[in-house]
Amino acid sequence: MPVSLLDTRVPAVLLRIDRNPFHHGTLGAVRSLGRAGIEVHVVADATGSPVSRSRFVRQLHPPPPPGAAPADIAAALLRVAARIERPAVLIPMDDAGAVAVARLREELAAAYLLPQQPGALPEQVADKAELAALCAAADVPHPETAVPDSAEGAVCAAGRLGLPLVAKWSRPWLLPAGSGLRSTVVVRSAHDARELYLRTEEAGSRLLLQAFLPPGPDRDWFFHGYVDRRGTLRGGGTGRKLCAWPRGAGLTAVGEWTENPQVGTLAERLVDTLGYRGVLDLDFRRCGRTGAYHLLDFNPRPGAQFRLFADAAGLDVVRAQHLDLTHRPLPAGEPLPGRTFVVENYAPLAALRPAPQGRELAWYAGDDPAPGRAMRRLWCAHVTRRLRDRLPRSAPPGPRAAALLGRVPAPAPPPPAEQTDDEKAGSR
Repeated sequence: MPVSLLDTRVPAVLLRIDRNPFHHGTLGAVRSLGRAGIEVHVVADATGSPVSRSRFVRQLHPPPPPGAAPADIAAALLRVAARIERPAVLIPMDDAGAVAVARLREELAAAYLLPQQPGALPEQVADKAELAALCAAADVPHPETAVPDSAEGAVCAAGRLGLPLVAKWSRPWLLPAGSGLRSTVVVRSAHDARELYLRTEEAGSRLLLQAFLPPGPDRDWFFHGYVDRRGTLRGGGTGRKLCAWPRGAGLTAVGEWTENPQVGTLAERLVDTLGYRGVLDLDFRRCGRTGAYHLLDFNPRPGAQFRLFADAAGLDVVRAQHLDLTHRPLPAGEPLPGRTFVVENYAPLAALRPAPQGRELAWYAGDDPAPGRAMRRLWCAHVTRRLRDRLPRSAPPGPRAAALLGRVPAPAPPPPAEQTDDEKAGSR
C-alpha cells in the first residue's frame, strides 16, 4: 500500500493490558502501520518481549497496572496522549483493552480517534455468557450453553448437556494471574463441573457450560474484518486453521486464507444485527454431525493472525481502521486466497515448507529482523527451562542430558496461563 494513502500526520497507539511477551499480533500491528509511515506508540509491558526490538516502534509506554480500575487506564492513556501532543488512532490489542476503551470513550474522545460503537457492545460480545443471547437474536448458530447459578446447577447442566463438555469463564480477562484457572477447559465429569463452579468468586465472572463440538479436519474457521463508519466489512476475510497449539484446541499456529461463503454470511448477519463498528475477530467450529458453523468467540479487537488477510492493496484490519477514522478512502484490493500465516515457534516445520500463494511469518521479517532474532533467543531459553524442570531433581543432569538441553529442541510448551485471549480449548 503506498504510504500516501494513510494520513501519516496521525499516530497510532496500540494498547495491550494482558501481560503476554509472546503476543505476535501486537508485533503484526506495529509492522503494518510502521511500514505505511505511521508513527507507532505501544502501551504494553514489553519486558522481555520481541516487540520492543522492532524498528517500527516509535516509543514504548508503561501500561496500566494489572487489575487496574478504569480511571487508572484512562490516566495512563491520557498521559501518552499528552506526550504525543496530537490526536491518535487508538487500537486495543486484547479484550481487556477493548472493553476498557469502550467504557472510557467519553473520557478519551478528545485525545483519540475511536469507532462509534453502540453503547457497551464490545463488552457484551466479549462476555461469553452474553454472546449466546446475541447469537440467538441474530440467528447465528452457537453451541448449547448453560449458565449455572449453583454448584448443584452445574452438576445438573453437565447431565443435560452430556459429557465431555466445555467450561468457560464469561470474562476471561478478569482471571487472576497465578490462579491456575484457564479461560476454557474440557470437563469430563459432573464432579469437575461442580468444582469449577465453586471457584466462581475467585474467577471474577460467571461459569458457562457448553456442549462439546469435537475437533476434526476443516472444522476450525475464523473471520477477521473491520466494520467502517457506514457498516461495511473491510480489510479481512475467512480463514481455516490448519494447525493449532495446543493441538486441536488452541491458538492458530498455521492458518490459510480460504474463501467460505457460509462463514462470511454469518459474520455479516451478526454485524448487521448488532450494529457493530470497528475491528473484530470471530472463531467458528463446524459441527461434524449437522455441518452448521457455530460461533464460539467474538473478540472486539484484531486477532493475533490478522496479517493473514493483507490483500493485494496491502489493506488489513488495522490499516483499515486508521484509514477510516482519518476519513481516508479504503483501497479495493483483490483478496489473496491460499495465503498462509505461520507462528514459527509453534510450527517451525511449516515455516520451511514452500508457500506458492504467499506466506507471512509471525516473528521473522526481512525488513525488521531484530524481533525474530530476539524471539529465537527467548524461546530457546524458555524451552531449556522446561526441559530442566522435567529432569529428576535428585541429581544434576549428566553429560548426555546436558547436551540435549543445549542441542535438541523440545515440543513447544503451551502458552502461559495468563494468555487467555487466544486460548480456545475444547470446543475450538
